[in-house]
Amino acid sequence: MDIGEMMKQAGQMQAKMQEMQEKLAEIEVSGEAGAGMVKVVLNGKGYAKAVAIERSLMKEDDAEILEDLIAAAINDAKAKLETQSAEQMKGLTDGLALPPGFKLPF
Repeated sequence: MDIGEMMKQAGQMQAKMQEMQEKLAEIEVSGEAGAGMVKVVLNGKGYAKAVAIERSLMKEDDAEILEDLIAAAINDAKAKLETQSAEQMKGLTDGLALPPGFKLPF
C-alpha cells in the first residue's frame, strides 16, 4: 500500500469517526437497579438525562439504600453505553485495510 492510499484511508477514517461521534451523542441508554426501583438515562457522552426513583425509597431511613441503588443504576447504564460504543467502533474499522499495529484513535 502506498502512502497516498494510506492518507486517503486515514481521511475516510477521520470522516467516519466524526460521524460516529455525532451518532454516539444521540444515543440514550437506561440503567436500573433494585428491580427497576431506580432508573437512570444517560446520553451517548455519559451525562445523566433523567433519574426516576420509586417513591417508597424516599424515606429517611432508606437514604443509604437509595444512594447505593442510584450508583448501581448509573453503572448499569454506563456499561450499556460502553458496549454500544464498542460495537459502533468495531463497525467503523470493518473493511479498511489498515497496516499491522495501526492504533485508533490517531
